[in-house]
Amino acid sequence: MDSIIEQLNANLKIVYRQALDADKKLDELQQQGHGKFKALFPADAGFSFEAKRFKPYVLDVAADVESLSTDGFDEEKLKKAVIKLQQLLTLLATFK
Repeated sequence: MDSIIEQLNANLKIVYRQALDADKKLDELQQQGHGKFKALFPADAGFSFEAKRFKPYVLDVAADVESLSTDGFDEEKLKKAVIKLQQLLTLLATFK
């Protein structure tokens, strides 16, 4: 289980750096009058909120991973965290 948590944390570090860069680009686009959207992910994406930037989503996944390490292994929580992380990675990859 510890190796899974370590791997998730390593991926979160990568995603966090990419999210900060992407959020800067989104800020620039919004200043130019672009970026007229309500949220990055649809309501059924597994996140319990909507945000116009990547960082809140990364922090949400990080909280899920932290919960896994403190509350003990829960396969359903792990699955949700991995799905959210995959969605972030996919969107960040297409955003570049």
